[in-house]
Amino acid sequence: MKSVKSRITRGLQRESILPTCDNSGAKLIRVIGFRLNKGVKGRRPEGGVGSLIIASVRKGTPEMRKKVVFAVIARQKKEFRRPNGVRVKFEDNAAIVLKDNKGNPKGTIIKGPIAKEVAIRWPTVAKQAKIIL
Repeated sequence: MKSVKSRITRGLQRESILPTCDNSGAKLIRVIGFRLNKGVKGRRPEGGVGSLIIASVRKGTPEMRKKVVFAVIARQKKEFRRPNGVRVKFEDNAAIVLKDNKGNPKGTIIKGPIAKEVAIRWPTVAKQAKIIL
């Protein structure tokens, strides 16, 4: 996982429900926690585009339901600013389910666009993406 130069506005927090944008078998996931993010005591954990999350599958195929999985946030509604001054926001929130915390996606197809910050930080996810904004 590479670092991202821009400071991403964190638009999602724990207990958020996200749809997935891949064909891994999960449809909706609930955020349990965030990995690789430092926090402050007493403050709710939160994350943005490109964050590695731990989530439980709420809806999906019977094999995937009630499983705890790793995922990456691919899109968020809350706008964030890039170093060149451009502000980016998407129409919806979405995540990509991973096989492990190394960054290998579980599905083979990613639907819809993903942020450029995700492509920089997770190159194996970027290989399957059709649109990178």
